[in-house]
Amino acid sequence: MLINTFTFKAGHGWSVETFPNMDSERTLVLIFAAPAFFDDAAPIEQLCKAYPKSIVMGCSTAGEISGAQVNDESLSVAVVKFEHSSLIFTSTTLQSSSDSCAAGEYLATQLPAEGLRGVFVLADGLKVNGSQLVTGLGHIPHHVPVTGGLAADGANFKRTWVIHEGRPTTGMVTAVGFYGDKFHMTHGARGGWESFGPERKVTRAENNILYELDGKPALALYKEYLGELANDLPSSGLKFPLAIRNGYNDTKCLIRTILGVNEGDQSLIFAGDVPENYLARLMRASFDKLVDGAVESAKLSQQNMDIRSPMLAVAASCVGRRLVLGEHVEDETEAMLKYLPEGTKLVGLYGYGGISPYSTGSCDFHNQTMMLTTFEEI
Repeated sequence: MLINTFTFKAGHGWSVETFPNMDSERTLVLIFAAPAFFDDAAPIEQLCKAYPKSIVMGCSTAGEISGAQVNDESLSVAVVKFEHSSLIFTSTTLQSSSDSCAAGEYLATQLPAEGLRGVFVLADGLKVNGSQLVTGLGHIPHHVPVTGGLAADGANFKRTWVIHEGRPTTGMVTAVGFYGDKFHMTHGARGGWESFGPERKVTRAENNILYELDGKPALALYKEYLGELANDLPSSGLKFPLAIRNGYNDTKCLIRTILGVNEGDQSLIFAGDVPENYLARLMRASFDKLVDGAVESAKLSQQNMDIRSPMLAVAASCVGRRLVLGEHVEDETEAMLKYLPEGTKLVGLYGYGGISPYSTGSCDFHNQTMMLTTFEEI
């Protein structure tokens, strides 16, 4: 297994003089890109032309991770040539978020179960309901880890895209399946947010739209907590996600982040489902707790690693974490690298959510969480 990582920065060009000579049917090219490359896709087209036999995947971001660095107006690229493992690529379109479950089911049917060792997914962050996508992906055998991320558009929420057939394209979900006994994939997902205020019951909701908490309009309650920050919704809501759990005895909390608000019916629109009768509580974060969450993700991903082999790590964090961390955002990428094997190559994105098992078992949809996936051949 060979791994190369490099970048493209607007005004500076490529960080390598020539692209690594690694094109093959066993090669995966991952590209995490600033949203503006939708309108000027020349660097992406260069990469696709250089790797015609390879599987090329990528998406827009709210920040591109390259090693410990978090960049803007750039491409962060990883080229991985597997020696023993084979790859199968599949994709489907989304007209709206209501297509999400069917999209996940379709992707699952296109990846034969025999020999499948892992799946990585990238989706249009504004047109997908992450929870429903994960429900559809549940048709993949539960012992197969499924991870991935949702494309972002900074904190603008206007246009997100995924690379498909060599071009940035809206309304797409793409996936790659990894096959072979030598392939090994690990994962970790943790947040670092802390809850505050009372825990309330979701009394009215439909999929990812939350109408009422404890019988009161959700948006009005949310605005009470945000105060003056409510004037900047939905972007200010990225700093105050919602923790949900299925009853008082459920120790697993999932995090949901706001994608939009509806003043007319006083609802909140989230990136994933907020089921009725769940318990919900607002969250906030400090620098230290977010960095600690990133470290926990790295530690979780190490549990089944074989550190003798070259390894690629792909981070899928969330835009809300970046907004809270501000100029200290690289503290979490630096902290993760300290807990990964020496020589690990790290790329990734800040997006609108991610897909990963909470610890083990089937995958969940997460917001405001640092998710780490590692790929290696053992």
